[in-house]
Amino acid sequence: MSRQVVLPNESPDLTPRRLADLARLAEELGYESVWLPDHVLPPEPFGEVFGGVYEPLATLAYLAAATERVRLGTSVVIVPLREPHLLAKQAATIDRLSGHRLVLGVGAGWNEPEFAEIGADFSRRGATLDETLSLLDQLFTTGRGRDGGYFEPRPHGRIPILVGGNSAVALRRAARAGDQWLSAGLSPEAFAERAAKLDQLHPERRVRRIARQQFDEKTAVETYRAYREAGADAVAVHFGGDEGYEERMAAFAAATE
Repeated sequence: MSRQVVLPNESPDLTPRRLADLARLAEELGYESVWLPDHVLPPEPFGEVFGGVYEPLATLAYLAAATERVRLGTSVVIVPLREPHLLAKQAATIDRLSGHRLVLGVGAGWNEPEFAEIGADFSRRGATLDETLSLLDQLFTTGRGRDGGYFEPRPHGRIPILVGGNSAVALRRAARAGDQWLSAGLSPEAFAERAAKLDQLHPERRVRRIARQQFDEKTAVETYRAYREAGADAVAVHFGGDEGYEERMAAFAAATE
C-alpha cells in the first residue's frame, strides 16, 4: 500500500519555498503523491477541513519544477466553481510541465454560501461536474472542443481522474468516470463498506481506492494498517499543523516501511 501526503496549506504565512521543501522531502522519503485541497472562499479561516491558502493548480505547477518523481494531485478541485475549458487547459499544462505526474482530483462541492458568493449554481453542482468530466475527456482525447475549437497541449495518455466523496452519488461517479476514488473522514470499517459498493458498481473495472487519514501520533500506524486491511490501495495523510511537519512525515515513513 502506498503512502501519500496532504501538504499543509492552512497558513497565510507559509512560504512557497516551505511547500516546495515539503514536497521534495516527501519524494525523498518515498511518498507516492502530494496533494493540495481547494476552496476559493472557505467558510472558516483556511483550516485543513476547508481548503487552504494557495490555489492548488497554480501551486502544483510550481511544485512540478521543484520535484522529479512524486505525483502531484488536487484533493479535490471543486469543479462547479471553475470554467471547464480553462480547467482543462490548466490540467493539461501541469501534466506536460510535470512530466505527466498530475492526478486531477475532482469533487462537486458542499459549501452553499461559497457558491452563492461566487455566483455558481449550487443546485446543479453534480450535473456541472459530470458535464465537465465529459468535456475533459473529449478535449484530452480528440483535441477538439464541442464547436470545433482546437485544444492543446493534449496529454500523452490519460490524466488520471480521482473522484472525491463518500456519498452514493460520488461512488457511482467514481465507478463511471474515475480512475481513483478518495474518501475522507471514514473509519476503516466504513471505508471497507464503501469500497465493496464501488466494486459492485463496476465489477469489470477496478477503481483505485485511497483513504485520507488525519495524523494522530498515538494511533497513526495502527490506523494506516487498518485502512490497508480494509482494502485501501493508498493512504493520504495530513500531518497536522505546519510546525514539525517534516519530523512527523519522516517518523511515519520509517514506521510504515
